[in-house]
Amino acid sequence: MIRLAVVGLGKMGLSHHSMINAHPGVKLAAVCDATGYMLDILGKYTGVKTYTDFDVMLEELELDAVIIATPSSMHGKMVLAALNKNLHVFCEKPFCLDTEEGEQATRLAAEKGLVNQVGYHYRFVGAFQEVKRLLDLGVIGEVTHMLAEAYGPVVLKPKGSTWRTQRSEGGGCLYDYAAHPLNLLNWYFGAPRGVGGSVLNKIFSADTDDEVFSTLYYPDGKSAQLSVNWSDESYRKMTTKVSVWGKNGRIAADRQEIQVYLRDASGAPEGYREGWTVRNTTELTEPVDFYLRGEEYSAQLDYFVRCIVDKRADDNVNSFASALATDRVISMLIADAEKGPGVLSSDALPEQPKKKKGFFFGR
Repeated sequence: MIRLAVVGLGKMGLSHHSMINAHPGVKLAAVCDATGYMLDILGKYTGVKTYTDFDVMLEELELDAVIIATPSSMHGKMVLAALNKNLHVFCEKPFCLDTEEGEQATRLAAEKGLVNQVGYHYRFVGAFQEVKRLLDLGVIGEVTHMLAEAYGPVVLKPKGSTWRTQRSEGGGCLYDYAAHPLNLLNWYFGAPRGVGGSVLNKIFSADTDDEVFSTLYYPDGKSAQLSVNWSDESYRKMTTKVSVWGKNGRIAADRQEIQVYLRDASGAPEGYREGWTVRNTTELTEPVDFYLRGEEYSAQLDYFVRCIVDKRADDNVNSFASALATDRVISMLIADAEKGPGVLSSDALPEQPKKKKGFFFGR
């Protein structure tokens, strides 16, 4: 039985608490949060040990693992403290706002052989997993371009800031929303060699960005567009979508389904044909024992537990190393946006090629 503590009892922390508490292979040993009210309620009605001090909890309890779901700025130090106590760590995304802390944690987890995972839950969505399978099989041929999008109604008017909307605490739309499609692109194609035309724009927030746009460039010539906006009230909740164009067709997927268009289906796996094929996430997803908010959330925690049981510290689809790669791309976008436009209207522009003399009788 794995002895585990949940740290941080906000929206994600309470969700993780509910799911992991129902897992048959886990004993929820404690919860930790700065809010006394939440601790009083859980302590009274569940009997679980409660702590307001993370370091005291680590000193007093014998634990095997922790789930860290605190504000993003706290991740780095808490992850390092847990690893130094030889604990397996599941950390909510984004991994670390400071890439140096992320690098330290990634190295330490590898040195100690501890299971390490970050909560990029879209990698556990059936439709996005099917995109990965089809790309690995080369079904749409050589990929030329990708579009990664995320939209939702988070910040819809000027208001007092929360930790999510503070650049130093949560990282804003870039870290909270754009990190998801960027992480999917990294999973499918690896890290880009560079970015350009990045825009981090405020709409309602005073301290951070509400929309993010950029172009990502890859070593083999393909490119990707990133389009993200968390101030879009035309969406009821967060919607993430990835589209991929290849020489033999196109793939588009979101949380609900995958759409595949093939020019030639001779090399496609069973179930795919020439022209359009649409498959729902429900037919691509393994059922979970406990459902809350979406099966992908339970699936990722069960995967974390199984990695601990099977001692697979160096084989995790959502490892610290993979999350750190996403953090580095985010840092590239920030640096690029700070530079501003690469070419200005006042710059000297190259001359247009001159037309050849003579007559042309075609259309």
